Amino acid sequence: MTDTERLGDPEEMPQELELERSLRPRSLGAFVGQPALREQLQIFIEAAKSRSEPLDHVLLAGPPGLGKTTLANIIALEMGVNIVTTSGPALERKADMAAILTHLQEGDVLFIDEIHRLNRSIEEILYPAMEDFEIDIVIGQGPSARTIRLELPRFTLIGATTRSGLITTPLRDRFGFSHRLEYYSPEDLCQIVRRSAGILDVQIEPGAARELALRSRGTPRIANRLLRRVRDYAQVRHEGDVTAAIALDALRLFEVDDEGLDRVDREILSLILHKFDGGPVGLSTLAVAIGEEADTIEDVYEPFLLQRGFLMRTPRGRVLTRLGYEHCGAKPPAGAQPAQPNTLFS
Repeated sequence: MTDTERLGDPEEMPQELELERSLRPRSLGAFVGQPALREQLQIFIEAAKSRSEPLDHVLLAGPPGLGKTTLANIIALEMGVNIVTTSGPALERKADMAAILTHLQEGDVLFIDEIHRLNRSIEEILYPAMEDFEIDIVIGQGPSARTIRLELPRFTLIGATTRSGLITTPLRDRFGFSHRLEYYSPEDLCQIVRRSAGILDVQIEPGAARELALRSRGTPRIANRLLRRVRDYAQVRHEGDVTAAIALDALRLFEVDDEGLDRVDREILSLILHKFDGGPVGLSTLAVAIGEEADTIEDVYEPFLLQRGFLMRTPRGRVLTRLGYEHCGAKPPAGAQPAQPNTLFS
């Protein structure tokens, strides 16, 4: 299930995707949040440009929607080079990887999204390509087969991953710079909402921007999507301007509560409470009970519930914390875990 479906959006059409891309900043100066990463990248880019060298390989990790793809495009623009974009699951054969590498120009950026899902045989092609800017090509078959080594132009590989623990050590060690993106503060998200509202030509009150920021799960992508849906609501039901009251009405309609939880998040908590007595419950059992894939629950839903302190992972399975019981309107039992919420979203 995609982020779009989770927020109750209709299936995104090409123009919707183009609109989302238009909201992305195109320079480090316009990029909001991640101050340490921005400063480090600014230094690396200026140093590489002063030496007329390609930027070192970059690995960006973190949950979806925090700006990894945006940063890859910004790096290419700041370096003044082209960017070639692909993803780990899309590269199924060695020939696919070899074709992309041999068509790169000097200094180009190769961006591989979900790089942890690369096939191991394809990953091995990247080792000499990243380190020595060479690849080995096998010509012929059987006893007459031979290997030739082709030189590649110096390029920058930018890898993005939501599961950094699944990246093999040999691949990780070949990145000269790696950074994990953190969730955004409400203040940064407010700034992002106001900037996006200006691009969309939407008048939004500061209180409305704050409400959207607090319910955006620390994620700019969700903030922008909520803004577009609230804009639609204000246009159809009201005069078009977004006030705090209108924003709250729209968020209630889209089933996004005060904590940023949507219908599926609340269903997970309610299921653990009412069907499994608050837990523990195994991931596979929970997935079957809610009718979702286990990977979707683990990658999409759980991180925010864990961050907010509503859920805990234990060796025996998932259990509700005191905050989880209270959010479901139930009295916590004496043995409930007193997990503290992550104040980043407060």
